[in-house]
Amino acid sequence: MTDAVTRVLVADDQTVVREGIVMLLGLLPGIEVVGAAADGEEAVALVERHHPDVVLMDLRMPRVDGVEATRRIRSAHPGTEVVVLTTYADDESLFPALQAGARGYLTKDAGGEEIAKAIADVRSGAAGLSPQVQLRLLERLSEASPKSAPSVPSGPGGPSAAGGSGAPAAPGAARAGELPDGLTVREAEVLALIAEGLSNAEIAQRLFVSQATVKTHINNLFAKTAVRDRAQAVAYAFRHGITGMQQ
Repeated sequence: MTDAVTRVLVADDQTVVREGIVMLLGLLPGIEVVGAAADGEEAVALVERHHPDVVLMDLRMPRVDGVEATRRIRSAHPGTEVVVLTTYADDESLFPALQAGARGYLTKDAGGEEIAKAIADVRSGAAGLSPQVQLRLLERLSEASPKSAPSVPSGPGGPSAAGGSGAPAAPGAARAGELPDGLTVREAEVLALIAEGLSNAEIAQRLFVSQATVKTHINNLFAKTAVRDRAQAVAYAFRHGITGMQQ
């Protein structure tokens, strides 16, 4: 266990909301609020000044919106994670934010416990997505996916060749010939499980491989798909219909 304090910056253009979030965070153990910004431009400047661990980012703000601010922060300060905290969970807000580099996405009806969990999740390298957002991602996938997913071949080039374990393929994974960006079947399986929110250890357990093997597959699929982190990988998986939905 660690007693390290997570330094958080809040960005929201509505004063009463911003001050309320700052007050709420001040009540949570292990969190220190280092600044509050009224728009995306100020958020970028305050990140430069304070180097917070996490930014809680509203999306619809004047001057510079949350998506563009997220993109600038993640580009200049890759050690600072961004969790979106917004009223909106529509596709026009959700996917651009994830693609800009946000690792977490919560709606403003989230309670203190949920916000604290999302902050802890992104600090540990996981995606901090609210249940509503995860549901929307699944709904988006269902709308875009075929009625029935094809089976994964078990012969040469199948799971045994790609991962060496002979473990069953993740549900919903497509055939190697249908996978985008040169992904192998095993890389697609790992990507699907990332989209389910599994950690490296959980993926290794599910696929009966070592964590080192999982890390190798993740590094390879990140390079092939040009995603920077797990949140972007989740967005990529749902965009391309690669998912590990449970049967």
